[in-house]
Amino acid sequence: MLRNALSESLKEAMRAKDKCATSTLRLVLAALKDRDIAARADGEKPELGDAEILSMLETMVKQRRESIKMYEKGGRPELAEQEQNEIEIIERFLPKQLDESEIEKAVETAIGEVGADSLKQMGKVMAVLRQGFAGQMDFGKAGAIAKQRLS
Repeated sequence: MLRNALSESLKEAMRAKDKCATSTLRLVLAALKDRDIAARADGEKPELGDAEILSMLETMVKQRRESIKMYEKGGRPELAEQEQNEIEIIERFLPKQLDESEIEKAVETAIGEVGADSLKQMGKVMAVLRQGFAGQMDFGKAGAIAKQRLS
């Protein structure tokens, strides 16, 4: 489903002659194809599912945010702006992100679900969060909140 949406958006961007969207979507689809090939080589399923695609898109957004910081430090605002435009295009395919209070509630629920009472069970808590909220939250923030709650 998500794979088709990406392909259709690429076609629309090409028809509209939107160079930024076209190049960004081509980059996303190329990364997706690389992961498909790697999964095939490992003997896994032939195509990645939506959850894996969402994870890949999150990673791409995170990489671009890091690049923006570096470009801003290096005095390259035009490159930072280009990265920001790419983030906006990629985020069209991600579900609505949870805010801070929603992340806290999700962490509390996951801790209760797992019955975690120490940092040793943090991995179980994060596994529950990743399974239930793939693409919807910043797991770095969730991990920090979980660590604070379990300490």
